[in-house]
Amino acid sequence: MRIATWNLNSVKARLPRLLTWLELRQPDVLLAQETKATEQSWPAGELRNLGYESAHLGTGRWNGVAILSRVGLDEVTRGLTGQPEFDGAVEDRAIGASCAGLRLWSLYVPNGRQVGHQHFDYKLRFLDAVRAQAVAERAVRGPAAPYGLLGDFNVAPFDSDVWDIAAFDGATHVSTPERAAVTAIQQASPDSPLHDLMPRASIDAVDARPPYTFWEMRMLGFQKGRGMRIDLALVNDALAQRVESAWVDRDARRGEGPSDHAPLVLDLTD
Repeated sequence: MRIATWNLNSVKARLPRLLTWLELRQPDVLLAQETKATEQSWPAGELRNLGYESAHLGTGRWNGVAILSRVGLDEVTRGLTGQPEFDGAVEDRAIGASCAGLRLWSLYVPNGRQVGHQHFDYKLRFLDAVRAQAVAERAVRGPAAPYGLLGDFNVAPFDSDVWDIAAFDGATHVSTPERAAVTAIQQASPDSPLHDLMPRASIDAVDARPPYTFWEMRMLGFQKGRGMRIDLALVNDALAQRVESAWVDRDARRGEGPSDHAPLVLDLTD
């Protein structure tokens, strides 16, 4: 079984690449972020033609999350319980579903803009709502149920997860409060901690490069290796034990008109 998470940075702009990638990599479940689509513009028909059911949450130009599955799509939950507002609105940043016995969430965590900004406080409150959602669900489902929070967290958990930590001095994505909020999510249920799965850098089993998932579009960020690992897979023991391989599909970041993110892929035992 194969599951993946990918920030598309607009499904409209990336649809041909998305459909080609689905046919090439054959994921059973794809968790998508930053779709920038409405329910009406979401390409459910094109995805159905490839065998994927899909659940989408989005209202247009910004944000948007989705789950695509060819192994069942049940218990769809749109939004987090107690999800905070920003600018008077609850944004389209979280969707959960059960797929072939796995409880999975597609998350698009706010960027934060800059430390001390109101959007930064919003980011921390959103991460706390993710923590509360995970605690509540795991209390009901128990530690033996495979569980995962995947998506664009906009947080690099370690200094080694950015191309040059000195370049991020005082910036978001690497600050102590953001990292502490991710750690709090991982450790919120002591009987079922969530592991941050560390992927390899590409499909190549011996690729020793840093496993970045995001590169700036500007100034040849990808070509110069100026990347960050901000797309994460936080999974409990029951799911982690099934993971045979975790890798970044760098090839999806190449060529004309890519997203600024590459898919993070998990290959599981059946």
